[in-house]
Amino acid sequence: MDELLPAFKALGLTEETLKALKEKGFEEPTEIQKLAIPRLLEEGTEIVGQAQTGTGKTAAFAIPILETIDGSSQTVQALILVPTRELAGQVAEEIGSLRGTRKLEVTPIYGGASMEAQLKKLKRGVHIVVGTPGRILDHIRRGSLKLENLKFMVLDEADEMLDMGFIDDIEQVLRAVPEKKRMLMFSATMPPEIMKLAESFMKNAEVIRTQKKESATLSADQIYYEVRESDKLEALTRIIDKESDFYGVVFCRTKLQCDEIGGKLRDRGYDAASLHGDLSQREREQILKKMKDHQISILVATDVAARGLDIQDLTHVINYSIPQDPEIYIHRVGRTGRAGKNGTAITFITPSEARKFSFIRKASRAEIRKEEIPKAEDIIEGKKARITAQVEEALLQEPKNDYLDIARKVLIGRDPESAFASLLGYFYRNELDITQYRKIEAIAPKAKKERDRKRDKERKPLEEEGTTRLFIARGRKDGLTKGMLANIIIEQSGVRDEDLSDIEVHDDCSFVSAPYSIAERILKSYAERTVKGKPIVTRAKQEKKAELKRKASGKRDAMKGRKRRKDWEDDFQPYGRDTRDGDDGRLSFPERKRSKAKRGRRR
Repeated sequence: MDELLPAFKALGLTEETLKALKEKGFEEPTEIQKLAIPRLLEEGTEIVGQAQTGTGKTAAFAIPILETIDGSSQTVQALILVPTRELAGQVAEEIGSLRGTRKLEVTPIYGGASMEAQLKKLKRGVHIVVGTPGRILDHIRRGSLKLENLKFMVLDEADEMLDMGFIDDIEQVLRAVPEKKRMLMFSATMPPEIMKLAESFMKNAEVIRTQKKESATLSADQIYYEVRESDKLEALTRIIDKESDFYGVVFCRTKLQCDEIGGKLRDRGYDAASLHGDLSQREREQILKKMKDHQISILVATDVAARGLDIQDLTHVINYSIPQDPEIYIHRVGRTGRAGKNGTAITFITPSEARKFSFIRKASRAEIRKEEIPKAEDIIEGKKARITAQVEEALLQEPKNDYLDIARKVLIGRDPESAFASLLGYFYRNELDITQYRKIEAIAPKAKKERDRKRDKERKPLEEEGTTRLFIARGRKDGLTKGMLANIIIEQSGVRDEDLSDIEVHDDCSFVSAPYSIAERILKSYAERTVKGKPIVTRAKQEKKAELKRKASGKRDAMKGRKRRKDWEDDFQPYGRDTRDGDDGRLSFPERKRSKAKRGRRR
């Protein structure tokens, strides 16, 4: 008899765990599992592990925890912090499926779910708790989550939690747990903040790293299409129809766009659903369950809603909107082609986004090839081939007498070929109707370059034209950064990034310089966008600017010099632009934030 999972057994696992792994379909340990499991089976070892999403991190820390904790003691012995509610449920589910026949209780604890139900579960006795920082902290303060017997403290997706602003909650949780416990941290990236956290709360932690982040995307075939914004939906439907078993996630930038695309797909008869932060927890869980059960095959989602998304066997990831930086691209693409299986990642690029996408390709070190959008004629031919194969497979079955009787009666006086074609037309309806595909206009790069060249030639040199200083009634307190400010103005006003210079972002306001003609265009585009009746963008008052400059640095004269703006890639935001969804789905300035004192008075 063959030995049970020899590669996993060599890591030091018990028969109980090996049986559970076999039942789940595990065959070979991933790189992070090979590195982490043996070390964590040793008493007292603490680890900071770096591995990309989709490489088996959960099993890497869950298996040693399950091998170590005491099932006879009805106390919390492992606490796992994760960034999102969805991930809390998925990690708890994954750990539950790995425990085998062990009598261990695993429960997810997160905001948005019933506090009363969570209190009852904790009172009955739980061995492993998986939760989000805020709700875990609530239970610690209530005294409902008792941690005196804690053996393992795990931070999963640590970089995500830090980027989402959970650092204060995390530190409070870590101060509340016993000193005699083992702490583990797992993260897709390793920024300095992660190592600082490890130094503060861990003793002699061992750092383990898998291959570089791009290794997680090697099993996905990566393609991009250059397409106008108005043609994206048509291109998406062609991609879906080209495949016989499309099962994928379509990533959009905004909640508004997410709803719009999901709705249009459903109107066209596709089994699609939208997933974003405005949905209730129950609605999100129902949608994810339907996706996992293959009741729907297309999930249209925003990045925030899809964090921690664990859906197996995705055939496609579609970047309907270009990711804002390489890290997001890698996270998205890493959701397909997992565990050695092939998948396809497709990105839609508008002509104006070519430069941004070039940076993403370079920074992510990904092999992404350009292809032409499938032609309607080719899709119809593919459908014909699939229908033929399905019919031929059905004809291999032995006909039953009852159906033979019906066939004989129906075919009396009819041409068999025409009758069969009528049946195909009835059951497949408009599948082969080429008019359902709208024409996609080809993009002529040479013509575009010629228009740009002509426009640049007609424009006066910046030195000759002179500049205007603009005042923007938004600042750092509203979540604005230099990169974000430039990107908003570029998108809203249709200017180039080289038109903007000497950008300053203060607490309550910002400044930017632009040539006279460009400044007029920016002012015109924001003329109707007001704050308390005043335009959000105006010409700067020299005395106001000078005063702010003196406070900020006290050095250079207010209008002295002209500093060229950095290229967008030099100040890109790690998790995209922190802007609100406009009615037209475009970037817009964030709403003015009120102080806590004012919010309190208005209540």
